[in-house]
Order: sequence, then C-alpha cells, then structure tokens
Amino acid sequence: MLCRVCGNEIEEIPTFCPHCRIEKPVEPPLWTGPVHRLVNLEKGRPMVRQALARMDMELKIAASQGFKVLTLIHGYGSSGAGGAIKAAVRHQLDFFRHQGKIQEVVYGEEFEGRSGRGRQLLRRFPVLAAHRDLNRGNPGITLVILLNP
Repeated sequence: MLCRVCGNEIEEIPTFCPHCRIEKPVEPPLWTGPVHRLVNLEKGRPMVRQALARMDMELKIAASQGFKVLTLIHGYGSSGAGGAIKAAVRHQLDFFRHQGKIQEVVYGEEFEGRSGRGRQLLRRFPVLAAHRDLNRGNPGITLVILLNP
C-alpha cells in the first residue's frame, strides 16, 4: 500500500505512516505499478531534433514499463525567454495529446499542489507530493501523464 500523503510504501494495515507520521494513511491506490520517471532531455546539450527523438524513445520505454507519469527536463533556455528544446517538446507533447498518444500534459509552471491541475495530479498520484519541483513554478520541466494500460 502507499501512503496517501507522502506516497511511500507502507504495511498493509498500518495505523500511521512511518515516513510522514500521519494517522490512518491508507486509501486504495489508483495505480499499483511504477508511477514516476524523470528524464533529462538536456543531458549532453543535444540539438532540438535529438531531444525530440530521445523524448519519443523515452515515452515508448516508459509506457512499455508501465510508468504513469514522466517528468521531462527540457530547460528554460539560456536567453531567459524560453529555449528551442522547451518550445519543441511542448509543441510535440500537445500534438501527441490531441492524437491520443498521451493522456495529459502539465507544464512545470502549473505543477503546484494548492489548486488546479497540479492538485488533481497529486490526488491521482500521491507519490508526486515528494517531487522536487512541486510548488516551484519551474518552466524548465513538463510532466506527461501516460495512457492507462
């Protein structure tokens, strides 16, 4: 079972979570397989087409391994106005969403737990409460929710 607050694995019938100490932390999990994977598309300073090819490959790998959420690190660009990889990745992900290849896209700027899409995402995948970019408004990442198996 997973703790509904911190997302860590806990005993079947616990009275409290040993990680975050909340009482009665168990709710039936919405998904019991691997949940989250982090992918750095900036690694090695690739060209845009290389980053897009890697993203496509990582989406296929994550889906085949049963992951539900990918965090793509694409960076914000050195100019401060948004980089070419960021723009291309987000454009391609929006296209994939409209084609039905992925379920949803949540930009790093929208990934906050107090309201909106980030809050809905945390309800579905509580393990993301420990995500390093939660509530940081990070424009250099995008979360991708993959299709249900």
